[in-house]
Amino acid sequence: MRVRCFPQPARQARTAFVGLLLGALANALFAFGGFGFAPSLALRFADGVALAGIYPLGMKLVVGWNRGRTADTLAVLVGMLVLGTAFPYGLRAWAPGLDWHSTVAAASLLSVVGAILVLVTGDGPDARLNTVGVHPRLGSVLQAFRVPAFRSAAFGYFGHMWELYAFWTLVPFLVAPLMPASLGPAANFGVIAAGFVGSLVAGRLARRFGSAPVAAVALSASGTICVIYPFTAAWPDFLRLAVLVFWGATVVADSAQFSSLSSQACSADLIGSALAVQNAIGFAISIMSISLVTELFGSKGEAAVTWLALGPALGLVAMFLRGSTKLRWPKSSRYE
Repeated sequence: MRVRCFPQPARQARTAFVGLLLGALANALFAFGGFGFAPSLALRFADGVALAGIYPLGMKLVVGWNRGRTADTLAVLVGMLVLGTAFPYGLRAWAPGLDWHSTVAAASLLSVVGAILVLVTGDGPDARLNTVGVHPRLGSVLQAFRVPAFRSAAFGYFGHMWELYAFWTLVPFLVAPLMPASLGPAANFGVIAAGFVGSLVAGRLARRFGSAPVAAVALSASGTICVIYPFTAAWPDFLRLAVLVFWGATVVADSAQFSSLSSQACSADLIGSALAVQNAIGFAISIMSISLVTELFGSKGEAAVTWLALGPALGLVAMFLRGSTKLRWPKSSRYE
């Protein structure tokens, strides 16, 4: 009998494979195509569309391989996303002479490598998640928001997304006053990459305490830093940098836990689609928060980060108002 280490690539893995390749192509054309503003903007839009077929589906794929360990498995995936976000800064720190074209080219190359790995690995063995032939309509996907547990997790996630990408956008501006410009890329990498450790720690804690309390604590911690950071102006630079590293660790620690809660709350045939809609709304919220705080940063300086606390505050309210009942924090979850 012939034994295969991996199943044949199925529909989910092939979709992610195509998304990774198209994203790599759009990225490379943006860097080396020599196009004007309008075509370049179209290429960035195409890159974003390609990402929509990668990240939400990637969550479903890893859950399919590790259904019994949803929280910490998704934490590893989010940790990889964090390292990918920090990668350009790390590359600039390692090779200061590289221009942005080379940085984008390296990202495209890694995307191709990732596409090959996804295709070779294929879909997970969990039959409940391999819903080939199921085509949920948008209306049925949106009905997931009628489930109190999903709605609570989703709105908590929206609050988290208000803060996350806006914080990452501001990291170079917050780090710049604290050290020489030559060390800036390394510090930017360290602050953002701290989220990798934060995600893994949150995943392990969720195995013991459950995803809901871990997400709530992380959201509370990062939201508190949003408020207090402007008041640390008189602190030594190394202490302020330590606060930024801690902020970088906590700001993303709740991401995987919200996705884990959302995936547990909806039916198996809707997991991928529901997470995609949740992510889409979350990134739309990120655009608004990035626009707001970058505009305010020019006039108000570091005080602008206090506006980021709005997301965690509303996210926590959504968690505690789940279905008009108190949030229950189980010591463990039957899904994890």
